[in-house]
Amino acid sequence: MNINFLFSYLLITLSHLLCAQTGRIHGTVTADGVPIAFAQLVVERTSSGAVTNNAGIYDIRGLNFASYTISVSYLGYKTISKDFTLDQTNPDVVLNLNLRETALNLDHIVVTGTKTYKKQTQSPVLVGVINSQTLSNVQACNLAEGLRFQPGLRVETNCQTCNYTQLRINGLAGGYSQILINGRPIFSPLTGLYGLEQLPANMIERIEVIRGGGSSLYGSSAIGGTVNVITKIPKVNSYEVGYTYQNIDGQTNDNIWTGNASFISDSKNSGVSFFVNKRQRDFYDANGDNFSEIARLSNASLGANFFILPNENQKLELSVSRIHEYRLGGEMENNKPAYLAEQAEERTQNVWMASADYQINWNKDRSSFISYFAWQNTDRNHYTGIRPDTSTVEYESFLANPPYGTSSVTTFTIGTQVNHKIRSLFSGINVFTTGIEYLYDAVQDDIPAYKYTIDQTTKDLGAFLQSDWSIVPQLSLLSGIRMDKHNLVNRIIISPRAALLYKPTSTVKLRLNYGAGFRAPQAFDSDLHIAFAGGGVSRVSLSPNLVPETSQSYSASFSYDKPMPKWITGITFEGFYTRLNRAFYLKPLGLDQFGQQFEKQNGEGATVQGVTLDYRLNYNQKIQLESGYTLQTSLFDRPVEYIAGVGGIHEFVRTPNNYGYAVFTATPSKKWKATLNYVHTGQMKIPHFAGAPNQLVDQIFRSDAFSEVSIKVGYNLPIEKFSGKMEIYSGVRNMFNAYQDDFDIGKDRDSNYIYGPSLPRLYFIGITMKSK
Repeated sequence: MNINFLFSYLLITLSHLLCAQTGRIHGTVTADGVPIAFAQLVVERTSSGAVTNNAGIYDIRGLNFASYTISVSYLGYKTISKDFTLDQTNPDVVLNLNLRETALNLDHIVVTGTKTYKKQTQSPVLVGVINSQTLSNVQACNLAEGLRFQPGLRVETNCQTCNYTQLRINGLAGGYSQILINGRPIFSPLTGLYGLEQLPANMIERIEVIRGGGSSLYGSSAIGGTVNVITKIPKVNSYEVGYTYQNIDGQTNDNIWTGNASFISDSKNSGVSFFVNKRQRDFYDANGDNFSEIARLSNASLGANFFILPNENQKLELSVSRIHEYRLGGEMENNKPAYLAEQAEERTQNVWMASADYQINWNKDRSSFISYFAWQNTDRNHYTGIRPDTSTVEYESFLANPPYGTSSVTTFTIGTQVNHKIRSLFSGINVFTTGIEYLYDAVQDDIPAYKYTIDQTTKDLGAFLQSDWSIVPQLSLLSGIRMDKHNLVNRIIISPRAALLYKPTSTVKLRLNYGAGFRAPQAFDSDLHIAFAGGGVSRVSLSPNLVPETSQSYSASFSYDKPMPKWITGITFEGFYTRLNRAFYLKPLGLDQFGQQFEKQNGEGATVQGVTLDYRLNYNQKIQLESGYTLQTSLFDRPVEYIAGVGGIHEFVRTPNNYGYAVFTATPSKKWKATLNYVHTGQMKIPHFAGAPNQLVDQIFRSDAFSEVSIKVGYNLPIEKFSGKMEIYSGVRNMFNAYQDDFDIGKDRDSNYIYGPSLPRLYFIGITMKSK
């Protein structure tokens, strides 16, 4: 009896000891703060593992006391590994894991399509994404250079002297596109002249793009599409500093310094990230006439993003940035003021941007309230002029009153948004979003010598309501309406939208979209640009009878995405159709004492339609291909006269019927990476005013097609002393020098006669040091 009792006691004690020798690891897997479902977790060198649930939670039990390495992987994200130890003092380990995306990710977390965070493949609105790794791979120095690598998008340079740029989405000019900074419309018309070049790549976390009227949720000027620039937010303690030297066609030096740093508190409830960028570039003269085709540039920018989590259901985000830029184009003289040059455009700009966002969740995260404020201010001193010949009577009066000007722009938006998730009465889950926002923009631009003044204040009060209904796992319906009261429009404008997503299989997605939009009768970026033509300056005024331009947009797309153990591949076909009613156009009024005059008027209408193909592939994170190609037509109903006395045409100018890109990246090892990219621009029609010695008649010119090929090769070295790594890289952009070769010459040139690639052949070499 005693022996049996002793044996039982020893058996029970031993079993308790054995049970006490096992432990547990659990936590949450997220990406950019959003839980990731179905992420794969494996405890290396064991058979233990788990798959996260819909809340991103995993739980692995029954691990013997020991030291382990756990790895987590998910389609389109980098696999990460973490060490942990289970023992008697720490038998229960909580380990939260944050995934970082690879350069090709077929399921980004996006916000622009629905104004709520959503997986890219689950969004009824097709959202394209350019992340910071892609910007680095293609050696993009700023926003303008990065936007070229997205289907349906083109960035073009529109002035031979000052090099202002504009974005075209589906062939529609810059004024048809909405540029957002962290979801807020503070990119004013004047800021848009040079802003695409002023926003440095190292401040950008990612860029989200919506093409067509599916973006009408964002109000005025979102007809062509919406670009949302998401700035870098602090995630982990990190640093990165770099320097790049660029040489333009063996003639011009271009130096760029960059820096980034992020700091997270020990409690993970607050953080801050900083960026700084400095650029110095000299003149470039393509045709030897001593007048620049690429302007001298000095740019300095810096900024910071902050976040604070007061508790687990609240978040406060703050950001502030400043950009200072000086640019000078025209006659390449170094030792005299701009007004003594034969022809010059000089710009000194100071831009401030700031924002604050507050969010609180409740009702078990089924409800949320967001309030926000964003502000931008631009002050600009500028000169735009052609010096008369010294032997003329106009010379003395010109010296007494040279055409200097000043500009001031203030933009702010304030708004609130409420999201509420419910189980539908019929089927599935429905997320309702409603909100109201107020946008104010005041532009003052004066050049007394030209008797030129723009004094424009716009105010837009908008309200929106949206239903994002996941009817069944295979079918989603997004519907909504936005109402705008604009101070330049007599009536309330109602813009409905609808989008349908159907997933017949796990690899196929079908989308249908409709959206209505409008453009207010106001001056946009290109209207505020004063160009040279025919020995004078051209200016744009607004017709007193100008009324809103409205649009109806439709699109349909087919997407196929196939993940395999080592391969990821995907293809998207999209057809789009946009009908413009009372379309704006510039009517030439002829010459006055200063030069060409144009008036913005309403036309009959126009139609933009076409198809876009997007193909992507990634093999084992070693080989990657991203590409897109667009075929389209852009036609006014009736011929439009662009130059007085030259017959009108139906085609939109500066709009090719075919264009595209491809980016191929090879990463054979952790140390080596090479990227080859290609940009194609088809033929287009360009107005060309007479005046330069090499252009004696006004005409509409059809340009040649261009193909740019660029390459970048990088080599990585570990730097153990600083717990980081160093990358040395070099390459050539536009290696075959596909660049315009028929620029006008001299001070009387038509500065808007510019097309094709923004840069000739460019060599670069650089170095980056950053944390691991």
